[in-house]
Amino acid sequence: MNVSLVDWLNQGRLRPHKTSKNEIRQLLAVFERDMTDARSNTISVDRRFATAYNAALTAATAALAASGYRPAGEGHHYWVIQSLAFTLQLDAETIEEFNRFRRKRNTIDYERIGAVSEKEVQEMLELAKGIQAKLEAWLKKNHPELIVM
Repeated sequence: MNVSLVDWLNQGRLRPHKTSKNEIRQLLAVFERDMTDARSNTISVDRRFATAYNAALTAATAALAASGYRPAGEGHHYWVIQSLAFTLQLDAETIEEFNRFRRKRNTIDYERIGAVSEKEVQEMLELAKGIQAKLEAWLKKNHPELIVM
């Protein structure tokens, strides 16, 4: 069964959203701040991982906003991640990796410390950089009016 963002809108998982150049600029600024913080060795590995995750989620949120949607209700991180199949056309393997990192982030935020390694921080940083690079190329091709000069 093929689904679309419109199906998710009709199911209440998304809501309509009109973005702006300023909103995209702010989301990209959050991405850059979080990437800088996640590379810092002055905070714990757990916080670095969670911050890199947040950077990737922010880039995914920007793609969803540019597509005319915002997440709605519970599980919004999950739906933002899944939306990457429609917005940036990410492959299922990359989306599953991101979703696995979402679950790991939930563990370190709500259940216990020390559940991530430095290697996982680096993997999360690489995933975030990849999503951001795809976002920039996608915006240039599909939404040049939202590009910040």
